[in-house]
Amino acid sequence: MERILVSACLLGRPVRYDGAAKRVNDEIVERWRAEGRLVSFCPEVSGGLPVPRPPAEIVGGDGSAVLDGTATVRTDSGDDVTGAFLRGARLALEAARGAGARIAILKEGSPSCGTIRVYDGRFAGTLVPGHGVTTALLERAGIRVFNEDQIEAAAACLKELETPSP
Repeated sequence: MERILVSACLLGRPVRYDGAAKRVNDEIVERWRAEGRLVSFCPEVSGGLPVPRPPAEIVGGDGSAVLDGTATVRTDSGDDVTGAFLRGARLALEAARGAGARIAILKEGSPSCGTIRVYDGRFAGTLVPGHGVTTALLERAGIRVFNEDQIEAAAACLKELETPSP
């Protein structure tokens, strides 16, 4: 049975920077939960950041640039929290590999988990195309990453992974 790494906030855990959750209410996710497929994980908390914590954004690029050392993750007061984001991404990859997960569903817009867009690093509420740090690392490792608005696509991918080759 395929396992799926899921952002803990999407499963109702209050781990976001503001101490809230962003629970996704979806029949597919509930079925996967009942089947024991879900691996709950918050890279930011696992990387050592507290709840609540100051908001953070990627400055100078996206998660791929952070992995490459050409961008940083900073709080709104300018503190560099890149190390915690890198540590959390590595731990997320370890959790996915340990569970045998080849799919992840992560929180869109997050500097860790964004799959399509992230905030631009100016703390002005502007989203730009790009990936979060954890998403970038998981994708480099061959794990397919989806966001909470792409659950049907994740389900199709899961079906494909579980369908035996002829």
